[in-house]
Amino acid sequence: MSTKIIIIIGVVLILIAILSGLKRSIISTKFGIPAGILGVLMLIYTSYSSDLVKYNRQIEQISIGNKLKVEGPVNITKVISPIDKDSVDCRILTMGVYPESNENDIWVLIRPTDDKYYPQSDHTNTSYKRDGEWQVVTRFGGDLGEAYDLIVYEADASASNFFSGTIEQWKQADSYPGLELEELPLGAKEVDRIKVYTRKNCRGVF
Repeated sequence: MSTKIIIIIGVVLILIAILSGLKRSIISTKFGIPAGILGVLMLIYTSYSSDLVKYNRQIEQISIGNKLKVEGPVNITKVISPIDKDSVDCRILTMGVYPESNENDIWVLIRPTDDKYYPQSDHTNTSYKRDGEWQVVTRFGGDLGEAYDLIVYEADASASNFFSGTIEQWKQADSYPGLELEELPLGAKEVDRIKVYTRKNCRGVF
């Protein structure tokens, strides 16, 4: 059952409880009070599990992996943390650099062993860019030691809108099926790729 449906049911049960307390109500308080309690519990549950409530976002623990040292002028967009062949936690902050002349959006996609592509985002969807540096929260959901390709793309406006729209659709459906290679937009250009491994079992974390 999706979190949106749980929220709707919870609200309805609370309304039933309120109506049962009114004079001349056709709803018995013997039914209304348990319904209200159940509705409150359902809303509390969704507050811990749903993206609709920002509680999880506020306490989400993000780790930072090993980081490459960057010297001299930056001529290409690339990832500097984590580093290639690194072991990573379930949630990390992927960081990189880019030439300041680059006006395209930067996206990180991960490809686990199912060969599907999963665009990564935080509240802004696209990676945060400023003063030649970029970063984005990256989440892994696989088994201990599972290998992931972490791929960096520069995306034009059309490609960036595609990735943002895809994420929104997945969130609304509460399903994240991934993208096939042929589904990736033409306006997304791969600029860097590394391989990382999960250092713990992340399955079912999200």
